[in-house]
Amino acid sequence: MNKDIHETRDTRSPESIAGSDAEAAPLFLGPGEASAGDADHPPRPFRLLVGICCLIAFTCYFGSYMRLPVVPLYASSLGIDTTRIGFINSVFFFMAGFLSLPLGAVSDRMGAKPMAAAGLLILAVTSFLLYFSTHFFHFLLLYVMFGVGIAAFGPTMMSAVANFAPSTHLGRVYGWYTTALFCAMSLGPAAGGYAAREFGFQPVFLISGAIILGGFALTVGLFPGTRSRKIGGNGQSLSGFLALFKNRSLMGCWAATLGGCFGLGMFITFLPLYAGEQGLPVSQIGLLFFYQGMFNALSRFPFGILSDRMSDRRILVVAGFIGIIASNVGFGMSARAIHFMMWAILLGISMGLAFTSVGALVAEAVSPGQRGLAMGGYNAAIFFGLMMSSASMGAVIQKADFSTGFFTAAVIVLIFSGVFYLMTANRT
Repeated sequence: MNKDIHETRDTRSPESIAGSDAEAAPLFLGPGEASAGDADHPPRPFRLLVGICCLIAFTCYFGSYMRLPVVPLYASSLGIDTTRIGFINSVFFFMAGFLSLPLGAVSDRMGAKPMAAAGLLILAVTSFLLYFSTHFFHFLLLYVMFGVGIAAFGPTMMSAVANFAPSTHLGRVYGWYTTALFCAMSLGPAAGGYAAREFGFQPVFLISGAIILGGFALTVGLFPGTRSRKIGGNGQSLSGFLALFKNRSLMGCWAATLGGCFGLGMFITFLPLYAGEQGLPVSQIGLLFFYQGMFNALSRFPFGILSDRMSDRRILVVAGFIGIIASNVGFGMSARAIHFMMWAILLGISMGLAFTSVGALVAEAVSPGQRGLAMGGYNAAIFFGLMMSSASMGAVIQKADFSTGFFTAAVIVLIFSGVFYLMTANRT
């Protein structure tokens, strides 16, 4: 494995990628559509393939995240206590993180289409079965399967997007894709809460399952049946698997992802408690999450274009990490709603700035046939970063205070950003 990111870029045109699979070519390549395009206007087959990926991802995450705010309330109405509800959510994060890496490797062997379809089918079935859940162990088992479904779908789709894109558009395709993903993550819980208010808890699970099942139908009907090995990958071999862990650039990107999500986990888990302690009502705390999610989503497309035009994407990653560090320090010093809002907006923008380029760097660091495994590690780092922050920083806050906790998280993010920069220093 060449450790220089630039030498691993897939320089083929999107037409050759789409046309490398006999099944996909008739669907996406028509007469007159094989023109090369230019830097800002990619050719039509490429736009269509990425657009399909974005649509499928939106349906998956919108449907899945509809149930996130509803399940705790529904479980509580059944008499399940807060500790066990927290355990249900932690099982999901653990399974999604633990399985993202191996299932990403499986997608390199099986191909993106069957793996994505399997993940969506698992997610749809878990939603439908939640309708019949009445016991703690029912929720626990279904959230284990929820983690399996996300682990099967997430890395697979991220690697597919990279394989459809030419190297000149990696930044912006991750901008497009993650914009769709984060919009779904922001709108899904709101839609789920509204549906629960109008129809009750259980019908939300049926609506969620139907939406995800629609994504499954889109995948079966529209997604090209490509396999990584057909576009030059060798990720299936044991030597290729082991060589991946010697790739300093990839390890640096995974470290950056873990560190950045550690800082985000501090916001997700502990900011509501701290803001409530400072006197903010629940409605204003909810708006803080909306501001963070909205600016995170909307910033990704312009930052993706900027990333493609940079000679060194690492500059944007480091700049984004500086913003994540500053926002954590700022949260610890905040006492008024306007202060919290300002730092929440900065956190959202900084996440968009850093992680759009990190996704592109992960794709550049490996051959196309190993992108499923690489994106599996990337997704695992996301979930483990969130889990580590939630599991460890509570003890720091309990022994000291919230301000110390946010400052400690900022220092940890700084350390991981330094690891990222040092490990990718051989990039030319």
